[in-house]
Amino acid sequence: MSPSYEHVRDLVGIGFGPSNLALAIALREHREQTGQALDAVFFERQPAFGWHRGMLLEDATMQVSFLKDLVTMRNPGSSFSFLHYLQDRGRLADFINHKTMFPSRLEFHDYLEWAAARFPHEVEYGSEVVAVRPVAGENGTVEYFDVVVRRGDGADELATTRTRNLVIAAGLEPVLPKGVVAGERVWHSNDLLHRLPGLTDPRRVIVVGAGQSAAETADHLHRTFPGAEVCAVFAKYGYTPADDSSFANRIFDPGAVEDYYAAPESVKRMLMDYHHSTNYSAVDLDLIDELYRRAYQEKVQGAERLRILNASRLVAVAEDGDGLRATVEFLPTGDRAELRADALVYATGYRPGDPLTLLGEAGEYCLRRPEGGLRVERDYRIATAPELSCGIYVQGATEHTHGLTSTLLSNTAVRAGEIVRSLAARRTAAPDTYALTP
Repeated sequence: MSPSYEHVRDLVGIGFGPSNLALAIALREHREQTGQALDAVFFERQPAFGWHRGMLLEDATMQVSFLKDLVTMRNPGSSFSFLHYLQDRGRLADFINHKTMFPSRLEFHDYLEWAAARFPHEVEYGSEVVAVRPVAGENGTVEYFDVVVRRGDGADELATTRTRNLVIAAGLEPVLPKGVVAGERVWHSNDLLHRLPGLTDPRRVIVVGAGQSAAETADHLHRTFPGAEVCAVFAKYGYTPADDSSFANRIFDPGAVEDYYAAPESVKRMLMDYHHSTNYSAVDLDLIDELYRRAYQEKVQGAERLRILNASRLVAVAEDGDGLRATVEFLPTGDRAELRADALVYATGYRPGDPLTLLGEAGEYCLRRPEGGLRVERDYRIATAPELSCGIYVQGATEHTHGLTSTLLSNTAVRAGEIVRSLAARRTAAPDTYALTP
C-alpha cells in the first residue's frame, strides 16, 4: 500500500456525527470570519449521515432545547442554526405556533442531515479508519500521522492521508450486560427500529432497563403490537424522573465545563453524584405518567399487557425453539418466575468509544492521569509526550475531565469553537510546520 495523500492535511476528523459536524461548521465559519482556512477531511464509516437511526421513534422528542443545536450557543447568527433550517424547510411559523422548545427526534435528525448535506467535499462516507501511524521527522519528533482508511462496500481498498492533527469523535457504543451476546431475538435498543420488521405477531417482549431509552422502547412496543404483552424489568422500584429543572440544568452550561475542569477530583465526584439524574437512568416525567396511566387502565379492564416488573433482575436467558425462556428474580424476596418471550431488548445504555482503540501505536504517546484515564487539556487536546508535536483532540470521551456535557448535545457548539481556536492558535504559533508538503 502506498500513501495516496497529495499534501499534509491540517486536520483529519474520525467520525462525522453531530460533534464533528459542528466542528466542520465552526471551521467554515472561522475561515469566513478570519480568512484563515484549515484544511480538513472527515472519515465516516457509515454510508451516509445517520444519528441513532434505530431509535428515531415517531413520538419521541428531544430532551434538550432546539437552541442547543450545532451552532447557536457559539454563534446565534449562524446560517446553520435550527431556526435557519426551519426557514429553509418552510416551517418556521408552524414551529413557533407549536409552542415547544423540544422538536421531535425525527425533525432534529432531519436538521442534522440538512446541515451535513452542506459538506459534500469535506466528508468521505463509507470510510473506516483502521490505523493511525506516527510519522517521525529527522530529529525523531513525530510531526504527522498517517491515517489509514478502508473504503466502503466491503472492499479491501486502503488509502492513507497524512495530517498534523486528529479530532476523534467516534460516538457512543451500545452496552450489553457482561456475557450477553446480541442475536436474532436479543437486541440492544439502539437497533430497535431495524429489528422490528422481523418481529411478527409477538406474544411477549421483555425490555431490560430503567432509563429514557428503556421507557421509550416499552412504550413503542406496547403501542406497536396491541396483541403482545410487554414486560419492563428493572432493579428500581419505579422509573426515576429526569431532573431537568432550571437550576440543575446549569450543570450543562458552558461555564460549568470551566468550573468542572478546574475543580479538585473530590469536587468532580461530588458534582457527578449530585447531578447523575440529569442524564443517567432517568426518564421524562410525562412519559412516566403515561406509562403508569396505561398500566393502571389495563388493571381496571382486567387485561394487563404492560407489566412493570420492578425491583427485579434478569438472571437467566435461554433459547427455546422459536422463542426465549427468561428467568426474572424479584429482589426483595428472591422469588423467581420464568417468562417465555419472542424477543428481549436490552436498553442498557451507551459508553463513549475509547480513543486508544483507534490510535493504536500512536496511543503510546498519550499521557494518563493517576487513576488511568487519559489526560485531556482544557481545549480537548490529549496531553502527549514531548516527542509528539501533533495534536490529538477528542470529542465525547472527556466526562472525567470536562463533566456531564461530554457526550451530550448541550455543549457541542461551544466545544467545536474551542477546538477550532486551539487549532488556529497552534498553526499561528508554528507557521513553518504548516507549509504544504508534497
